This record gives sequence, structure tokens and C-alpha cells, in this order.
Amino acid sequence: QVQLVEPGGDLVQLGGLLRPSCAALRRIFSVYAMGWYRHAPGKQRESVATITPGRSTDFADSVKGRFTISRDNAKKMMYLQMNSLNPEVTAVYYCNKANVPNWDWGQGTQVTVSS
Repeated sequence: QVQLVEPGGDLVQLGGLLRPSCAALRRIFSVYAMGWYRHAPGKQRESVATITPGRSTDFADSVKGRFTISRDNAKKMMYLQMNSLNPEVTAVYYCNKANVPNWDWGQGTQVTVSS
């Protein structure tokens, strides 16, 4: 069973930056495509970014050019570099497998951007 832990959220001002991380505990990590998801109030959870085992990446149109995703397979860690933040990205951010996120969800990390 995998446990996903996502520290690194915070309250930041417009234009700020954050770098949440994802730790995948007790599970083989390197062979899976991984993704960051977010759940904003009143909306469905959506995919934000994905990264393959070979480190090919893809992003939601709303964050292209502002977010980057990376992974460290040896440490079973994944990161989301969030730049030029605006209030529209306010949400709880989670990590899970990409495409079919069928691992147990972690508690997520709250990202709040104030204007």
C-alpha cells in the first residue's frame, strides 16, 4: 500500500511562488507516471501536471509556462514548482499516479493565493 504525503503548501501573495513536494512511502515509485492534482472549492478534482518515468511532462493549459514538475526516483519524491501564482490556483493539491490515480489519496496541501 502506498502512502502519499504532500507538504509544502502555504498562503502566498499574488505573483509569489511555492514548491510543494510529494513523498510516496512504502511503494515502488520509479516505474509509474505520476501526477499533481488539485481540488478547488466548488469544482471537481482536476489534473494539473504529469511526469512519466522518463521525465516527459505535460501540463493543464491553465498552468503551462508557470508550473514545472520534477521527480527524484531514488528518493521517491515528486515536486511541483509553482511560479507567478494568482488566486485562480487556490486549491488543495494532491499527488497520485497519472491517468489512473488509484492509490489512496493523501491529505493534500493547501495552496492559497491572496490578491
